[in-house]
Amino acid sequence: MQTTQTGKCVIFSAPSGAGKTTIVHHLLGQNLGLEFSISACSRDPRGAEVDGRDYYFLGIEGFKQKIEEGAFAEWEEVYPNNFYGTLKSELERIWSNGKTVIFDVDVVGGLNLKKFIGENALAVFVQPPSYEILVQRLTDRSTESEEKINMRLAKAMQELSQADKFDYILLNDDLHKACAEARKVVERFLTLSCA
Repeated sequence: MQTTQTGKCVIFSAPSGAGKTTIVHHLLGQNLGLEFSISACSRDPRGAEVDGRDYYFLGIEGFKQKIEEGAFAEWEEVYPNNFYGTLKSELERIWSNGKTVIFDVDVVGGLNLKKFIGENALAVFVQPPSYEILVQRLTDRSTESEEKINMRLAKAMQELSQADKFDYILLNDDLHKACAEARKVVERFLTLSCA
């Protein structure tokens, strides 16, 4: 089931710790007509996270119910019983406001969204300078257990091998430079007419 209305989408994907969230927040502040797509997830809120602002917190059963209803543009079980996805209603909401949807999603989610949306989507892979720097960034966060970090790093190895499936690879070895380059790439895409 496709959405009834289509607009443009900009998808930023990367392994955890590559800097995609920082770049997306930078772009949202640039007056480009972008609106952030809030993902749905099955986990509980962490810290100060708010339902409907940070994520739509559906719980495991609620998430599975939405899968059965065909409510997702894409979804995946990232880790056992840990689901993330994009609700079709979220795309409709943003397009009906006349905005371009911008995503901050993992690599599998990004590729699935690109497949679902097609030519009206720009998929950008944020490449960390090296695997070693990615390890350092995740460790420096001090927000997760060593076990969780190791799970993220194992996933990152797989994700880095998918970079060439994206429309654009953005190297984030200097955040200021990466943000400026991201803006140019997005502006160029937004000036193209929709398919």
